[in-house]
Amino acid sequence: MLEILKQYQAFIFDMDGTLLDTMPGHLKAWQQTASHFGFPFSQEWLHSLGGMPSYKIAAEVNSKYTMSLDPIEVSKYKMASFAELDDIGEPIPCTFDVLNHFYGVKKLAVGTGSQRNSAERLLTKARLIDMLDVVVTASDVDNHKPNPDTFLKAAQDMQVEPEKCIVFEDTKLGLQAAHAANMDCMMVEEGRLIFYPLEK
Repeated sequence: MLEILKQYQAFIFDMDGTLLDTMPGHLKAWQQTASHFGFPFSQEWLHSLGGMPSYKIAAEVNSKYTMSLDPIEVSKYKMASFAELDDIGEPIPCTFDVLNHFYGVKKLAVGTGSQRNSAERLLTKARLIDMLDVVVTASDVDNHKPNPDTFLKAAQDMQVEPEKCIVFEDTKLGLQAAHAANMDCMMVEEGRLIFYPLEK
């Protein structure tokens, strides 16, 4: 694994479910939000949308359940519910080990679908923020995953060519975004890293 990684100049980590174990917290917040706004809570479906900002997930809820909720209102409620949770965001060992191993050797970034204030709070709490060269959040791009913009901005901000970056992800949306950005991808699957190179 480390031999594969040595060829890249920069690593871009998704945050939720990849670098930090926040997905249980996000799902708990969505469960509270679903109860409050009266839409069905599907854990599997919501997990599959990991990497998408809350207001876009709210729009997906409208589409899936033929509802007309205000996505911004739903998003605010969900983010407030998430912010109230304690004990969320422990580092995930397989990616945390990579981050530690290459800290000071490679350029390191986070590319997340979370809003900036939430991302910075979690990364600071986990004592990771000072290890990162760049943090790109949903607040920084218009087109979110599966679009490549988050990862392309991270590469640009690190001044590294996209093909010399590798992305670490945990969702299909994130994998699509990485490949769309012309980057190879490592996926977190059952606590291990699995290599998904870009098909040339």
